[in-house]
Amino acid sequence: MNSEQTREILKKVRQIELRTDRLVTDALAGQYHSVFKGRGMNFDSVREYVPGDEVRTIDWNVTARAGRPFVKKFVEERELTLLLMVDVSASGDFGSGFQSKRELAAEIASVLAFSAIKNSDKVGLLLFTDKVELFVPPRKGRRHVLRIVREVLGYQPDRRGTNLTQALDFVNGVLKRRAIVFLLSDFQMPNANGNAVADLRRALRQTNRRHDLVALPIEDSRERSLPDLGVIAIEDAETGEFIELDTRSAAVRQRFAEIAESRASELQRAFNSEAIDSLRLATDEPYIAGLMAFFKNRSHKRS
Repeated sequence: MNSEQTREILKKVRQIELRTDRLVTDALAGQYHSVFKGRGMNFDSVREYVPGDEVRTIDWNVTARAGRPFVKKFVEERELTLLLMVDVSASGDFGSGFQSKRELAAEIASVLAFSAIKNSDKVGLLLFTDKVELFVPPRKGRRHVLRIVREVLGYQPDRRGTNLTQALDFVNGVLKRRAIVFLLSDFQMPNANGNAVADLRRALRQTNRRHDLVALPIEDSRERSLPDLGVIAIEDAETGEFIELDTRSAAVRQRFAEIAESRASELQRAFNSEAIDSLRLATDEPYIAGLMAFFKNRSHKRS
């Protein structure tokens, strides 16, 4: 990466920092806190009993010494680990508007990471293609979060393809304690066969059992529908293959949309069958309201 590219990346990081600072309000950070609970409750102190307190919280030893009832106070063991799994394969560089899928992933990652550090949680990062490209161990702090955003935006991967299974298996091996894992990807696997899909289902299931896995599929509107632009050549960014389509044909455009819808539905069925929460994101749609609603709905479901 040359100096001009570095300056451009740093400029984008700063823009994302400013945008997400405004977005990560107390309300969003509070939603994050209510949805993702700590690992349990720790004893904090005792206080004198007042009517309405749970009888089972009475500390009988202190009560016996004091001659009047005291109850135990507990606080949530709050510190959590958040891991952001971000797909940096070549298909993520696509964007038909002002933002690519990778840039949207960086912004979402920033919102989640800043929400986490507002709640004193640790944040880590995994960048992957068809191999693990970069692992940043979870840590706290604003500078650490800014590094994560910079890596999502500016990291230049060695490979172009996608292997979600390998990335999930790596997470299951490297994280020894339960974590919140956000998987940001377009879930495009051009050469995936039946065995690869079965392996992915297995890896998703294992990750969701060991951790709290949330899938965030990222798409661009042009991947769901084609405009009438005449004869066009479409390149698969990951394989380099070209296909020529005559978009003047309504039948061609309809078939393209049907394939995209079928693929999205199949992916959603996989998430549902493995009880994985998911939120679909698009490069040309605002995401903050959807993220807030997702957190709220998830909180209601868990309670």
